[in-house]
Amino acid sequence: MAEGMDPLERYYGSLLGLAIGDALGAPVEGLAPGMFPKVSNFSGGGFHQIEPGEWTDDTSLAMCLAESLVARNGFDAPDAMDRIRQWWRAGYWSCREAAFGIGATTRAAIEYYEAEGAPFAGLTSEASSSNGSLMRLAPVPLYYMEQPKEALLMSGESSRLTHATRLCIDACRYFGALIVGAVQGVSKEELLMPGYSPVRGSWLSQPLTGEIESVARGSYWDKAPPAIRGRGEVVACLEAAMWAFASTNNFADGALAAVNLGEDADTTAAVYGQLAGAYYGIGGIPDAWRDTIVYRKKIIRLAERLYTASREMAGK
Repeated sequence: MAEGMDPLERYYGSLLGLAIGDALGAPVEGLAPGMFPKVSNFSGGGFHQIEPGEWTDDTSLAMCLAESLVARNGFDAPDAMDRIRQWWRAGYWSCREAAFGIGATTRAAIEYYEAEGAPFAGLTSEASSSNGSLMRLAPVPLYYMEQPKEALLMSGESSRLTHATRLCIDACRYFGALIVGAVQGVSKEELLMPGYSPVRGSWLSQPLTGEIESVARGSYWDKAPPAIRGRGEVVACLEAAMWAFASTNNFADGALAAVNLGEDADTTAAVYGQLAGAYYGIGGIPDAWRDTIVYRKKIIRLAERLYTASREMAGK
């Protein structure tokens, strides 16, 4: 980790890291390990016939959330859901003319929002504990960076738009805590300590649910693939992303470790990329990867707007 890194470099890294992980993993999404040649760089193809550097719904929904936070000066559930709906219905913040890659839980939430007008439209059934809110999380802790307690709260609230189970909410709360810590320049050793939080006592006053607490305590340390899997379920996804971050010492190696788990490869790597990008900063991401990402400059400008908004809110 670069000492004394400008926090803006970490904002760039987090949003670009998300998009890069998404784009690296998209061509092998849905394939089990062993069903594809080992990924070492951007490629094309896959279920969505991706072009190198294109990303999927993971990045689109994160950018929808980021735009909402900046436009509304904070988390505004109706506005956020409007933008998510616009992505699905009109291709807003898609890297193509139309949206693609929507998950079943997110689609159900959009349809409920359209029918009932309730912005917190997430399903609460245990079967809907997928990774669709974790994959888009980074803009929330980035926006509330100067208010860590609020960052944790709003990270959880942002999940409820589409994923309202306790597992999903707590996964977002914990991962939001890690992103805040990474942008603050906390060492990897400290980030990976059992139950890390930038807010003292946060998991005592509002405990994490059992399976998320297990990951927060380091369940991934004693596992390796195939026990670590890049599945679409939120606990498995969080654990896999944390394994990729903990078991490598640079952005590229961790991203490829996440992608080569297969299955929900784009989302595992997108989740990893949010945290690793914040930790290593934009300078820690290979130049060729940064330059290949579709709408790279647009994503960078949005990161700058999040950074500026965060500091303005804190009076800096």
